[in-house]
Amino acid sequence: VRTPEGEVVVDERGKRNGRGAYLCPQRVCWEEALKRRRLETALRTALDEATVERLRAYAQSLPERLEEPDASEEAALEG
Repeated sequence: VRTPEGEVVVDERGKRNGRGAYLCPQRVCWEEALKRRRLETALRTALDEATVERLRAYAQSLPERLEEPDASEEAALEG
């Protein structure tokens, strides 16, 4: 979220005021968004290097990829 004060922060609960951008909770999504400057576009702001590093550090706490259910798990969920 880009807050009304212009700070960019992670808002895991989606409750903070400001301009938001959704990113999936996978490290690969965050790395791609930071690399291609998609967050800057979505938040309509430039990210300084300190903010980018802080967001990269947050991304490191996320799983690389979320596990996808196998076919038997999907069938159990549907039935």
